[in-house]
Amino acid sequence: MKSEELDEQLAGYGDSVASATRVTPGHALRPEDIALKEAPSSEDIAEYALWLGDDALILSQRLQKWVSNAPEMEEDIALANIALDLLGHARSFLTFAGKFWDKDEDELAYFRDEDDFRNLVMVEQPNGHFGVTIARQLLFSVYLELLYSRLVKSEDEMIAAIADKSLREVQYHVDHAQQWTLRLGLGTEESHEKMVHAFRVLWPHVEELFIDHPLQERLAEKGIAVLPSTLREEWETRIKAVLEEASLEVPEEPGALVDGRSGNHSEHLGYILMEMQVLARRHPGVKW
Repeated sequence: MKSEELDEQLAGYGDSVASATRVTPGHALRPEDIALKEAPSSEDIAEYALWLGDDALILSQRLQKWVSNAPEMEEDIALANIALDLLGHARSFLTFAGKFWDKDEDELAYFRDEDDFRNLVMVEQPNGHFGVTIARQLLFSVYLELLYSRLVKSEDEMIAAIADKSLREVQYHVDHAQQWTLRLGLGTEESHEKMVHAFRVLWPHVEELFIDHPLQERLAEKGIAVLPSTLREEWETRIKAVLEEASLEVPEEPGALVDGRSGNHSEHLGYILMEMQVLARRHPGVKW
């Protein structure tokens, strides 16, 4: 497998560039390792990596809001860990993408404006009550697991390597969301109704997950990217199975007219970026 070959090439690199953000032991692929490798071979590949990084970055920022606010201490830690996993995915993809434009991960995260971000609109939706967060996690994590499971075979070795490492973590995210969906759907009358509400609120953003953009079509022809539309059938089967087991119905809400991949976002993204970017923009270049 190409990702295994890349891991072998990168063995030992991370130890020489370890930082305060290093959380992965041994020789597992890290953003510090990616920074030492070659840039994407085309702007299309860099842009695609940027899309994937933005998805993970914005959802991570959303989940961090639950720290000290989750319904129980164990869940507080679980959501924080998922947010950190996603932040790691974002760092890897943004580091790789940024090399094409001679920018580092911080420049891409902190010094782009709202319409420069390319994340899917679902990940920027408000946390809402706890059930809304769990519903969003289920819908998006299953999508991400299916996507990464195919990207591990990407013809681009770095995208394949990042997807391979990230997939192992996303599989836990899926299990976590499934277990909570069952617990809440089959719980009290109140928890059941809140889950019904949660999926109705988020369902309009499902359609965007499976839109094929020209960039993805060009890269899919080369075996680098995955067409989102090819994930839909399996995604629907898996989501339907979880909802049925939780005594919940698949919503019939119409799709929202959104296109985050083109920089057209909901009103929520601006507030996320304002909070996330304020320190870096106020003190550019500061190291700590």
